[in-house]
Amino acid sequence: MVRDPEKVVLSGKVRKWEVFPGRNRFCCDGRIMLSTQTGIFYFTLFLIIATSACFFAIDAHYLWRELNPSVPILAAVQCLFVAVVLCRTACGDPGVIPRANPAEAAALERKITNETNELINEAKRNNRTYTVPPRLREVTINGTQFKLKYCYTCKIFRPPRASHCSVCDNCVDRFDHHCPWVGNCVGRRNYKYFYLFLSSLTFYCLYLMGMSVTAIVLRSTAEGFSAAMAKGPLSPVVALVAFFSIWSVAGLAGFHTYLVCSNMTTNEDIKGTFKRNDDRKNPFSSGGCCQNFIEVICGPLPPSLIDRRGWVSEHDVPTLQADNGFGRTTASATVARNVAYSASNHNAAASASNDTMSENNTAATQVPKQQNSSETVHISNSNINTYKTFL
Repeated sequence: MVRDPEKVVLSGKVRKWEVFPGRNRFCCDGRIMLSTQTGIFYFTLFLIIATSACFFAIDAHYLWRELNPSVPILAAVQCLFVAVVLCRTACGDPGVIPRANPAEAAALERKITNETNELINEAKRNNRTYTVPPRLREVTINGTQFKLKYCYTCKIFRPPRASHCSVCDNCVDRFDHHCPWVGNCVGRRNYKYFYLFLSSLTFYCLYLMGMSVTAIVLRSTAEGFSAAMAKGPLSPVVALVAFFSIWSVAGLAGFHTYLVCSNMTTNEDIKGTFKRNDDRKNPFSSGGCCQNFIEVICGPLPPSLIDRRGWVSEHDVPTLQADNGFGRTTASATVARNVAYSASNHNAAASASNDTMSENNTAATQVPKQQNSSETVHISNSNINTYKTFL
């Protein structure tokens, strides 16, 4: 979790996760990154482990002896794989795009303000009415035009397919959706693990249901139904839990299989960004279902852009947000500058005079008034996945 800003100022060196501005929780010195809604994630993990424990406690030994030793071994492998991909989806960086630091935000504001003032002056000279346009940039990818929106929270123009998550308060690259069941956003860096979680959980539920029903049938054939229920009271419980879980999990797995084969996201599908009856084709598609599946699921994992375990420098802190257990507190740019100053100079916070710190902090908090602009950028079609936050 993010530490108290006042304590951070006095602590010397500070890692970036300790001053991370989004609504995230960190564990193990920043190695594990969680969302704020972790309760349902813990419930999901508990449901998987508890159902598996019921199966291994009653049916696994019986099926090992009466059917085949490979039955419980295969169940254990599937259970372990499901738990691993679930934790990997929930405890990692989904593809968060870093926020602009104060210098970058101020430079972008000055550029937009100057461009807008030039347009206003030109309209006045020509006696025309000028309406301030929204902050947009236009990019062309494989012949398809996109409008990049400006994020007033992160102070950046969001790349194509990115969106700002209102739960995590971060811009996420290739944003799919925020999934409460895994307790994290689903984006470019964890989508493949999310898909593997849905697919493997579907097969695991089918396997548990089939093996539990098989155990009930074998016991009933040998000793009668009443004796089977007495010796295996948890078998129907496992079968029912797996049966009711299949309907939702299998439906989601099928829907995301369609998205993977089309190289689309849930956000794009809901908004109808690429419609079949529209001339606007998906420029991110590789041309076929197999090619898209290989690219999305088997492609390389892009590196994280936030470097959460790196050391804070004077250019890295846009704002500070701390969670004290009762609510979030946003620190001013003054505290942010003090943290950066103490990170680069261990004892500077104690030795610097109050007047010098006040002047530096006042300069850091002076940001020009926000205006609007529109700009066109063309991205090379050779590799559309290499775009970064330079936009």
